[in-house]
Amino acid sequence: MTQAEHGAIKAVMDLYGFAVDTQRWDLFDQVFTGNVDANYGGEAVWNDLKQFKHDFAVYHDIFDATQHVMTNMICDVEGDRAKAITYGDWLLIRHAAPGGNSWSGVGWYDDELVRTPAGWRISRRRCSIIKWEGNLQVMSRGVEFSMDTSSLLAAANAGNVGPLPQLLGASRNLESVS
Repeated sequence: MTQAEHGAIKAVMDLYGFAVDTQRWDLFDQVFTGNVDANYGGEAVWNDLKQFKHDFAVYHDIFDATQHVMTNMICDVEGDRAKAITYGDWLLIRHAAPGGNSWSGVGWYDDELVRTPAGWRISRRRCSIIKWEGNLQVMSRGVEFSMDTSSLLAAANAGNVGPLPQLLGASRNLESVS
C-alpha cells in the first residue's frame, strides 16, 4: 500500500464525518457504493445507498449539532480492494431533549472498500460502540440504533476485525525476513 492510497482512503473516512455533521447527504455518494452493506447495530442495516441517505437525513434532522471525529485509521490494500478500521468519536446535541441535551459515544468502523473510477468507496461497513453516555432522549425519533457495546479486543480475538489477518500476516513476513 502506498502513502497516496492510505491518504485517499483516510480522506473518505474524514468526508463521512463531515457529510454527517453538515447534513450534506449527497456527499455520501463520494463515501459509499450504491449497494453499500451498512450495519450500525440492531435494526439499523442498509443495503441501498438511497435508503441509507434518506434514513440518516431523518435521524439527524432533529439534532442542533453533531460532531464526528475519525481517527487512528489502519488499512490494508490488495489491488482494488481494501479493509480498514477507523476509530470514531460521536457527539449528538439536541437542545429540546428532556433530561439533557447531549449523547456521546466512542467506537470504531470496520470497513471494506473498493476502488472505483471515481476513487475509493466503502462497500461494507460495521459500526461498533465501545462506550456511550448521556441522554438517550436526544435520539428519541427516527432510526433506532442499538446501544449494545463491545470491545475491539473482543472483536479481534473473535476474528472479526477486517484488516487484522492481513496485518498479522505482514508482521510475520517482516519477522521472517529479518
